Amino acid sequence: MPVATTSGSTFLHPENILAKAGLVAGKTVADLGCGGGYFVLAAARIVGDQGLVYGVDILKDALSSVESKAMTFGLSNIKTVWSNVEIFGGARDIKDNSVDYVVLAQLLSQSKNHKAIFKEVLRILKTGGTLIVVDWHKNNLKLGPTNEERITVEQAQAIAVANNFILKREIEAGPYHYGLLFEKK
Repeated sequence: MPVATTSGSTFLHPENILAKAGLVAGKTVADLGCGGGYFVLAAARIVGDQGLVYGVDILKDALSSVESKAMTFGLSNIKTVWSNVEIFGGARDIKDNSVDYVVLAQLLSQSKNHKAIFKEVLRILKTGGTLIVVDWHKNNLKLGPTNEERITVEQAQAIAVANNFILKREIEAGPYHYGLLFEKK
């Protein structure tokens, strides 16, 4: 499901991003800070009935929205988790080393506690698993957070590498966002 601006033009396309990351049927995905669930719903369609997608957020209203959308679209492979991802072990419904892919979409620019987020990612992601980081380009201020809140590609790479991840590659994520794929060591 594309996320559209008020003019109707697409600026973020979760299905394309997940496909570029190599997501396939049967995998387990956790979207930390899932918000309205755009990546959750797209991932649930891709992984199918043999896969599982966790939508994790601190806002109960966001999780209720994801559950409602899942029901509307007949997606039974989504589990919502109420959690503060800035607390190690906060997503306690997700077992250690149990997830194939973790999505951090527009989350780094919303948080100052990146180390805690990455610690939780390391806990739930399998060794060799993929971390997908999608965040706002700097200096493209038509939408999204202020420039001071945004995390550059270089900053996101440095944070991930400092937290035991290897950069696999950068992917196209649209005119307002960058995409990075990392592998857990």
